[in-house]
Amino acid sequence: MSIKEREEDGNPMEKRSIETIELEMAVLVRRLTSLTTYKKIGNLDRAAYLLLHQIAFHNGTAGVKALADEFQLDISTVSRQAAALEHKGYITRVPDPVDGRAYSLQITETGGEILESNRQVRHEIIGNLLVHWSDEERATFGGLLKKFNAAFQEEG
Repeated sequence: MSIKEREEDGNPMEKRSIETIELEMAVLVRRLTSLTTYKKIGNLDRAAYLLLHQIAFHNGTAGVKALADEFQLDISTVSRQAAALEHKGYITRVPDPVDGRAYSLQITETGGEILESNRQVRHEIIGNLLVHWSDEERATFGGLLKKFNAAFQEEG
């Protein structure tokens, strides 16, 4: 049953919770995009940070197609982002030994260092915002954000 169908069933509590979530998400996106230090830290914008993070998550090497699938992006978009990271020396392209046209992206030592320094600053920013939250509140919020983000994968 869709949200629209459930709203038509007359559940005002559900409608209010969806309205609250929608508004708070809009406010959150606005605040994140205006928070200059969060948009770009050092040499990494959000897209570069996420790409390096995912390559590191895959033990330092990941295929372009796999990354495109994970981010639900075109291969050309990931390739363009990767080219910028390669130009800065944060990743290298490793040719596929079987398919000469394909390649994987491998994080360099410099890329790993940049990723870690950016991760530390981002953790500090988020930590400062949540300083008055309990461990349980932070864990619950993190779990719900993870579940919310997973819903995008299911819809895609």
